[in-house]
Amino acid sequence: MQQTNRPVIFITVPLAPALMAQLSAQFDCLHGWELQDALLAGEVWPAVRAVVTTGAAGAARQLLQALPAVELVACVGVGFDAIDLDYAREHGIAVTTTPGVLDHCVADTALALLLAVLRRVVQADRFVREGCWLQGGFPLASSLSGKRCGIVGLGNIGRAIARRAEAFDMQVSYHGPGRKVDVAYPYYADLLEMAAAVDVLVLALPGGAATHHVVDGRVLDALGPEGVLINIARGSVVDQAVLVERLLDGRLGGAGLDVFEQEPQVPEALFDLPNVVLTPHVASATVETRTAMARLMLDNLLAHFSGRPLLTPLRLS
Repeated sequence: MQQTNRPVIFITVPLAPALMAQLSAQFDCLHGWELQDALLAGEVWPAVRAVVTTGAAGAARQLLQALPAVELVACVGVGFDAIDLDYAREHGIAVTTTPGVLDHCVADTALALLLAVLRRVVQADRFVREGCWLQGGFPLASSLSGKRCGIVGLGNIGRAIARRAEAFDMQVSYHGPGRKVDVAYPYYADLLEMAAAVDVLVLALPGGAATHHVVDGRVLDALGPEGVLINIARGSVVDQAVLVERLLDGRLGGAGLDVFEQEPQVPEALFDLPNVVLTPHVASATVETRTAMARLMLDNLLAHFSGRPLLTPLRLS
């Protein structure tokens, strides 16, 4: 790399071409996907001052140890469970994410999945394309109106989902670490109790060790054979093997899944189930939202290197 006076940054995975061009125009960029062998061999890059990453790629301890001068991890996304926050805290490394700008898009996806499952949109589309309509009518589906919707995690995204669910005349309740004083939705301190009381369980909680497999067999059994699970959070929050079992044997009514435990690997047992809709982790994947996420990440980078306060820092203390 040619020596310049520009800050050196480490980009973990390929990003959108427009964003890569913006980063290259202002920084000296190391491409992490080209340096995996060197990283495994223990190479160190002492000139790197910032890491640019995504929620899925994160920044593991091994990577941060290879960047002894790093000052900032700038994440394009709101998920931070793949970033070693303990290491960042111990070494004074700031971490930023891109909250706010993707809330509506992710909430839209949650409702799209719910509509697709309950109204059987994917199956109806196939029914028409395969000429089945010529042989008779399509089976009846289920309405959203009047259904009880339990949201796990009433942060910004959870609240956006709640507003959309209300617009469909659904009865909203929520579960989380504590009651929110500024909402009137019924609160359940016990997830199992809420799962037993609702028709639809929507997951909008963070990933990480604290929420690993929080939706287990007991929760799925409480949701029951008429219940539907929607997951736009993280694959790790659901015991995926148990979820597959419950869907296969009919103990769970249906699911709309945008995230999985071992992405991009998805259990093939789900592929032929008519009551399951699968999408490839695209909840925030619109031009408008990804542009806004990129802009916010870049603004955090520029603020850091100009000595201004970060726009959206994580609190690590």
